[in-house]
Amino acid sequence: MGIDYTKRPKPDPQPQHAGQGGPVSLSKVTLTKAAPTVSLTKQGSATGVLRVNLNWNARPAGQGGGLFKRMLSGAIDLDLGCLYEFVDGSKGVVQALGNAFSAQPYGAREAVIWLDGDDRSGTNSAGENLYINLAYANQIRRVMVFALIYEGVPNWAAADGVVTLYPAAGPQVEVRLDDSRDGARICGIAMIESNGGDLSVRREVTYINGSQRDLDRAYGWGMRWAAGSK
Repeated sequence: MGIDYTKRPKPDPQPQHAGQGGPVSLSKVTLTKAAPTVSLTKQGSATGVLRVNLNWNARPAGQGGGLFKRMLSGAIDLDLGCLYEFVDGSKGVVQALGNAFSAQPYGAREAVIWLDGDDRSGTNSAGENLYINLAYANQIRRVMVFALIYEGVPNWAAADGVVTLYPAAGPQVEVRLDDSRDGARICGIAMIESNGGDLSVRREVTYINGSQRDLDRAYGWGMRWAAGSK
């Protein structure tokens, strides 16, 4: 069945970032190297539709560094996607490349994972969004959220990307694309994993010199790949 994108959740307001030494936000959990994992189940967030948002601040040269805009000079095409594996053994990728915009387990009546589109203009202040229907959480084994520099110079430091997970209930979960390694085309950002009834998110932020195939190899997905375009 097709997806009615008119019914997708509306983007939430962007959270305000507290300065260093400021109070801890009860509405947001930031995953770090020191604290890389959070349980969505334990914080009451493993229900409804989970929105995964990718945004970046490219700080165009000669401008005021406005938030969430693509560089006007040396622009990059930064894409959001994921590798997925369902409990039934089916696996694949959801991404704009190859128009692979949705995925569902065998027998499911609707998409379980889907993208809302591909922002290639750099004018969408809401960034790019991936949705995961957690009503099917018991059918999800793991989901690796990634960002790919499809076109342009792979300059992650300039992009200053951030991925924020917006659950239907409970605090937001933020993963910043820090510790950047320029030259790498793809970054495995976060692993959403179901284990023994517990749905958790783990920070990865793994930069890889290569493509989705190389990300697959690094995390043992074991899929066959062919060249694609968008």
